[in-house]
Amino acid sequence: MKFLLVFDFDHTIIDENSDTWIVKCAPERKLPNGLRNSYQPGHWTEYMGRVFVYLGDNGVKEDEMKRTMTTIPFTAGMIDLLGFIGENKELFDCIIVSDSNTVFIDWILKAADFHKVFDEVFTNPAAFSSTGYLTVQHFHAHHCAKCPKNLCKRKVLKEFLDKQLERGVSYTQIVYIGDGGNDLCPVMFLKKNDVAMPRQGYTLEKKISQLAQSLSPVQCSVLVWSSAVDIMSYLKLLIKQ
Repeated sequence: MKFLLVFDFDHTIIDENSDTWIVKCAPERKLPNGLRNSYQPGHWTEYMGRVFVYLGDNGVKEDEMKRTMTTIPFTAGMIDLLGFIGENKELFDCIIVSDSNTVFIDWILKAADFHKVFDEVFTNPAAFSSTGYLTVQHFHAHHCAKCPKNLCKRKVLKEFLDKQLERGVSYTQIVYIGDGGNDLCPVMFLKKNDVAMPRQGYTLEKKISQLAQSLSPVQCSVLVWSSAVDIMSYLKLLIKQ
């Protein structure tokens, strides 16, 4: 009996968007209008690439970025929740599927000593170039019309589950914890026995309730959370059963 916990990162594990938080490193803590307005829907990764070039051009170094990123607050109750999962790793496999990047997530999890809680992190690969600029790439290519072109979370989840099955691992239940519009695609892949946990007041919750109103509800159960304490209460019930 093993459960799979799938976490989004921004506005789920941390209470902010890591990509917009990095702007605190910019001169006057803001981006020039031309750069800010250059974002095109579905092309966030390319936009962040330009942001990182701007930061590099302005002499922002790796250590300053790291210091800034590790000040991001965790969502209410999340530190206790991750501690609880860490103590019960024999029952929970735990992965992150995020549109952030490997450098930011690695910094934040390691600084708080939570990197061991997660079995795998699926996010856009990032690295510092020889000139000290942060660069970011697309996670993968996919054919899903609903998702941004760099990442379809459903594809990531499906491939992870297939790989686990090959290893002889299957899950009693999948619990998907997220907040954003790009979390809807994987939630629609979940089965009747699984649970989606959208964050209260965020896009994912709104999109799930719109589907229910148009009489095409998701197959899985839906439990809304506002603090990670709500998630922990549910997990405690799960392992008592």
